[in-house]
Amino acid sequence: MTPPTRLPATGDRSGAVLDRLQLMVTRKLDGLLQGDYAGLLPGPGSEAGESREYRPGDDVRRMDWPVTARTTLPHVRRTVADRELETWLAVDLSASLDFGTGRWLKRDVVVAAAAALAHLTVRGGNRIGAVIGTGASASAGNGPGSGTGSAVPARTGRWRGDPPATGPGTLLRLPARSGRKEAQGLLRTIAGTEIRPGRSDLGALVDTLNRPPRRRGVAVVISDFLAPPQQWSRPIRKLRVRHDVLAIEVVDPRELELPDVGVLPVVDPESGELHEVQTADPGLRRRYAEAAAAQRAAIATALRAAGAAHLRLRTDRDWLLDMVRFVAAQRHARTRGTTR
Repeated sequence: MTPPTRLPATGDRSGAVLDRLQLMVTRKLDGLLQGDYAGLLPGPGSEAGESREYRPGDDVRRMDWPVTARTTLPHVRRTVADRELETWLAVDLSASLDFGTGRWLKRDVVVAAAAALAHLTVRGGNRIGAVIGTGASASAGNGPGSGTGSAVPARTGRWRGDPPATGPGTLLRLPARSGRKEAQGLLRTIAGTEIRPGRSDLGALVDTLNRPPRRRGVAVVISDFLAPPQQWSRPIRKLRVRHDVLAIEVVDPRELELPDVGVLPVVDPESGELHEVQTADPGLRRRYAEAAAAQRAAIATALRAAGAAHLRLRTDRDWLLDMVRFVAAQRHARTRGTTR
């Protein structure tokens, strides 16, 4: 089993690739410390701001010569202060995340995504914090088409690290702090959190980032988003009013289609119900795939309507390559005058 704080199956490659990336932040920040991102107020920095007429005592090195030439009056250029970034993660560790038929478990991809975001964040005084949700009362009627969960093949030998003391249906809050040592501690806590039976309330988890109001920054929601969209879409929309929001959806291929393997025992990880499915039936496999596609389309539509950037990571694909492509697409969209 991969150690909790190590990115799955990447080694030094992940660090080298992520060092060349920069987290996309389109909103200006209201922090107090010097950082790498544009702030709300004028001050010493590299981001060009407005120009004003020259006053005695102004630094002549900040003369705005193009404006001076157009107006025939001396002008100086004001810059926008660079501020530190505060990033918050909402990590959903419902029972459906403790599953995987690809290269990793879904929870491994969740930890990898959190580690990548921490790597991109903890520099220049930037801070990162998290809220973790796990365990709740089980819901009936899970599976593609129901919008509340997924039926997954039964398996044994689930790994459990050294979990913090969290009760069923509780939210664990990790305060935002700067520094790599603190970020590593945050990742160890996420990786070591015990996944409990049932589904956490994703809407309530996201809403904890709205109360109390936090400084402008980046909010990242990491989940499989199998809870009904009406449960979490409004909290994400509220979060988007003040922050840049990134939704990372974790998917396993067996949640999209069933293989033809005869009678397949499946267990709902949230309710514990066991069923036997005849996967040799082509009609059943077709209906399952159609329902799963409709479910994923509804998730994507709800995230787009909420104004969140949407990144889908799969357990059978290279999550790092998908993340690099996502950042490149975001930058390309921004150069074309759009941010989504």
